[in-house]
Amino acid sequence: MLTLLGFAMIATFLVLIMMKRMSPIAALVLIPALFCVAVGQGAQLGDYVIDGVGKLAPTAAMLMFAIVYFGVMIDVGLFDPIVRGILRFCKADPVRVVVGTAVLAAIVSLDGDGSTTFMITVSAMYPLYKRLGMSLVVLTGVAATANGVMNTLPWGGPTARAATALKLDAGDIFVPMIPALAVGLLFVIALAYVLGRRERKRIGYLTLDQALAPETDGETVLVGAGGAAGTAGNGRAKGGRAARGGSSGAVSGDGPEETSGTPGFQGLDPDRATLRPRLYWFNAGLTVALLTAMILELMPIPVLFLLGAALALTVNFPRPAEQKERLAAHADNVLNVAGMVFAAAVFTGVLTGTGMVKHMADWLVGAIPEAMGPHMALVTGVLSLPLTYFMSNDGFYFGVLPVLAEAGAAHGVSPLEIARASLVGQALHMSSPLVPAVYVLVGMAKVEFGDHTRFTVKWAALTSLVVLAAAVLFGIV
Repeated sequence: MLTLLGFAMIATFLVLIMMKRMSPIAALVLIPALFCVAVGQGAQLGDYVIDGVGKLAPTAAMLMFAIVYFGVMIDVGLFDPIVRGILRFCKADPVRVVVGTAVLAAIVSLDGDGSTTFMITVSAMYPLYKRLGMSLVVLTGVAATANGVMNTLPWGGPTARAATALKLDAGDIFVPMIPALAVGLLFVIALAYVLGRRERKRIGYLTLDQALAPETDGETVLVGAGGAAGTAGNGRAKGGRAARGGSSGAVSGDGPEETSGTPGFQGLDPDRATLRPRLYWFNAGLTVALLTAMILELMPIPVLFLLGAALALTVNFPRPAEQKERLAAHADNVLNVAGMVFAAAVFTGVLTGTGMVKHMADWLVGAIPEAMGPHMALVTGVLSLPLTYFMSNDGFYFGVLPVLAEAGAAHGVSPLEIARASLVGQALHMSSPLVPAVYVLVGMAKVEFGDHTRFTVKWAALTSLVVLAAAVLFGIV
């Protein structure tokens, strides 16, 4: 019964948010509360929620202060050169923009933290997507999938969890997986190219000078390659052709995007009052030091970002009134992300506390036919997709992976193979509603979580299967 109700609760949540019948925060709170009562454990709901909140509170604190820190860095112009460099590379070509998104997300993912990756990637790419009228779910989908592949780095979390759970060396798990993960990353770049071609076909190809055409009265003039002009404003495109090949200036796409006619191309605004060019190298050094300390685990990440945010505010905006103004400017993002994390604590608290997640995992493991025993590594890889999407990494690696490894050992399958196969689902995991970082991604990109899920899940699952197929082909698992 708990197994059935667990799957029903997850399915109800996903259907309601993808159909936009409920907001993610409301769904994360009300649906598990309802199911908790349905299984006859309503009296324990408070304990489950408090337990979930306690486990996610450090994550919420980290995200809150990380948003403030990187928000200040964006305000003072730290990432402006990156944006300009990407603009020069992309040349306002949607194909290059999307491929650049994948490459940037992969590079920044080397720090091992998804939230940081998404904040930097969106900060750099969002203005360009907005200016060109590109679909913002392409931005979130490509960034999440690229980060998911890179999330398998030994300091990123999953590999360390697998090593700890099975008492193995993280290097022995990760290093042989590098060829398969490289194939997965190349697939993400190829996918970005395909999605970029779709965007180019939809909105056309502009030159850099055309993309940076000055705004007038809140509207942006988009001059197409054919010479006809159109204007975009107030969330709709108007006028004539804006693209090569005669495509219309109207914007359509997979997600809730606005057109390029936004007066908010702040990443390249050379005159905004918050710029601190004289402090550029201080801010760059502070950011490098912060990321280095995070990778070396010198202090807990929430503490590092708390100290970093306080120092960045104090140095860049020494007057208390200025600091208050900067905090207010980023309050919406902070509240949205922190609210999502604490709402997710209700969902995970009920899933774990009622025993639903354990029963679901046991049912899935028990459903494996005996004949599949010698192929437990492949089974583990396939199961890692749904299980890491519907469960936290802790739940999967510490609760399910040891059972799978034990079943594999009975048929002569090495625990190392099981551990390596368990990593392939991470490309999909990074878009799970149970991953706090994904709310940073969709929040900063101003994309509805349901739209992001509907667009990304199929591509992320395909990426995971490509990694698994490469691992099997190379004899890694």
